[in-house]
Amino acid sequence: FLLGVSGTSVEKNITLDSPAKVELSCSLASKYPHLKIVQVAWKKGNETIKHINKTENSWSIQLTVTDENELGSYSCTLKGEEEFKAVFHLQGKFLPKIEGKEKPIISYEGDTVVMICKSSNYTPITWTWYLTNGSEQIAINDSLLSDKYVIDRVPANTTHLKILKLTKKDDGAYWCEAVFKLGKSKGKLKLKVLTFLVPLKPFLAILAEVIILVAIVFLYEVYSKKKEKHA
Repeated sequence: FLLGVSGTSVEKNITLDSPAKVELSCSLASKYPHLKIVQVAWKKGNETIKHINKTENSWSIQLTVTDENELGSYSCTLKGEEEFKAVFHLQGKFLPKIEGKEKPIISYEGDTVVMICKSSNYTPITWTWYLTNGSEQIAINDSLLSDKYVIDRVPANTTHLKILKLTKKDDGAYWCEAVFKLGKSKGKLKLKVLTFLVPLKPFLAILAEVIILVAIVFLYEVYSKKKEKHA
């Protein structure tokens, strides 16, 4: 950061895609060549951290960002005749590519369905699947419920959730969570479970109309014959 406005705080967002070494630096603008800085403070949140002085009017810190604990807000404050402050926001950005998330997955009772999540650019450390129960997300443990769920995590950047013997209770939203060194990301998939009567409904409706029509024709024929006999 090049600091040049006294009494104000400037901010900058820094997004990391993977673990990295980062150097954050605060420097005074050239219009303050003779300004004497008597106090320099670097902080992560409210915790003071040490800094290194590279040049006469530049103060830096060096970070090795290996996991999400090193992410957060870092600030430098320069105090002298005037005060300057800058804030750096370090954040991780991971967006797994979720296949088929745009449309619900539709299947029938008794069938087996497979849902897929994939991280397109980075390999997660772990994957976890959740099902939605009201407002809660419950982790799916396939080792305890092996007759219902099978989770495949090979290759490492892809995960498959297989749900066996579908029932109407399996209808709803499912989440896959990818855990990276610098954060977590979730993807949502929806499952719609239908009964076998659903595709039969149009046929049953047509059949009912045909039966009603045949009954009307039959009754008309009976009525006509009775009328002729009476005549």
